[in-house]
Amino acid sequence: MSKAVVRALLAMAVAVVPVAFAAGPALRVEELRVPALDAGIELHVHHKYPVDAGRNIARGIVLFVHGATFPAGSTFDVPLPRLSWMDQLALNGADVYALDIRGYGGSTRPPAMSQPPEANPPFARAADAVRDISAAVDFILARRQAKQLTLIGWSWGTTTTAGYAARHPEKVDALVLVSPVWLGVRPPKYRGAYRTSTRESARAFAISGIPKERVDDIAPLAGFDAWWAATLATDPDGAKQSPPVVRSPNGVLQDFEDWAAGKPTYDPAMIQAPTLLLVGEWDVITPPAMAQALFTQLTHAPERRLIQFSEATHFMIIEKHRLRVLREVRNFLDER
Repeated sequence: MSKAVVRALLAMAVAVVPVAFAAGPALRVEELRVPALDAGIELHVHHKYPVDAGRNIARGIVLFVHGATFPAGSTFDVPLPRLSWMDQLALNGADVYALDIRGYGGSTRPPAMSQPPEANPPFARAADAVRDISAAVDFILARRQAKQLTLIGWSWGTTTTAGYAARHPEKVDALVLVSPVWLGVRPPKYRGAYRTSTRESARAFAISGIPKERVDDIAPLAGFDAWWAATLATDPDGAKQSPPVVRSPNGVLQDFEDWAAGKPTYDPAMIQAPTLLLVGEWDVITPPAMAQALFTQLTHAPERRLIQFSEATHFMIIEKHRLRVLREVRNFLDER
């Protein structure tokens, strides 16, 4: 992307940024609207940073990218039960951002999402998500006058962040892949442009893999309900339906069909950043074998690290032991 285009993106985004307001005694938060690389699309970027950091961020810049179904804000910025993940990193001195890919959360939702799903084809595939990440990264780096940042992806977000890192190694100083997708993933049945999740279906998805007698311990209902309320708030139109739903683009499921056919959307050998992979022992969506197979393909990463957590599933970042994940990621980034 040319310097002129980056300056234009920065100017357009800054023009619609609200004044930051206090998120607590030590943090501030702002909501940004960043133009995508495709006309007519704006991306929502949620930002948290230390109050006294100014433009001198001691511990680097972090950009979170969500998974296939739920947006960035509720994934990374709900305190369950203590600090949110974004809070933890920002309080440690980082400049922390979270991106909603087109069709998710606060980013532009196409008219197709206001029509019956079967009326339109799926949209927002990995290639589109990588373009959205590219727009967000260029905006953030220009804003911070920096050259590199750290990418953290969860689930499908591991394929999109890794895809970006493979294409733009000069802009990524570290890569963190939580519950990483690799060959063998199986797409669920779907039809049309988007799908919907109810509280009940989201709960069933979130606890899959947990032994029945351990569900209340590992995934307490109070924490899940707080997460679901935050997630539902990101889709006001879906929340008005009966029952309330969260809508998610189906382009990712087309991607997963390619993955199931042995056609990944990126080449891990092209990644040149230190890379951390984290997976739960009870993950039945992206099981440990996937992370282990991906680990062997990261042949040009100067450092690669794989951590498997006990008593954890695909949703370990909102479960009982979530602070273990946050601690390991923080340690990895502090070493950089």
